[in-house]
Amino acid sequence: MKYLALVYYDEKIMERKSQEEWDSLNQECIECVARLSESGHYITGSPLLPTSTASTVRVRDNRITATDGPFAETKEQLAGFYMLEAKDLNEAIALAGKIPPARYGSVEVRPARELMEKGNQAGGNAG
Repeated sequence: MKYLALVYYDEKIMERKSQEEWDSLNQECIECVARLSESGHYITGSPLLPTSTASTVRVRDNRITATDGPFAETKEQLAGFYMLEAKDLNEAIALAGKIPPARYGSVEVRPARELMEKGNQAGGNAG
C-alpha cells in the first residue's frame, strides 16, 4: 500500500542552521532515500522551497484566484514529502521515523487511496 509521508518543520529554526549543518542534514536525506530505494519502499519524493515561494489557488464560481503564501499560518511548515510503499501503517510509521528532518519537526503519515472513475467513498473514507 502507498503512504504519503509529509515532512514538517519550523522554517525559522531551520534558517538558523549553519551551511555545514544544512549540508549535513541534506546528505542524511539523500542517504535515507538511497536506503529506502534499495529496500523497495521509496516511490518518489521531493524537498520543497520555503513557504515564501508558495501560492495558494482557489476556484470559486469558476474563477481562479491565487494568493501568495500557504493557506494557513502554522508553527511548522510543509518542507517536503516521501511517497512510500509499505505493507501496513505500522511499517509506514517505522519508515517515516527514519526520515532525518523528523528530528526537527514532524512527519505526517497518511495512506494514499486509489482514485476510481466510480465508487469512491464521499470524503475519501474508503477503507
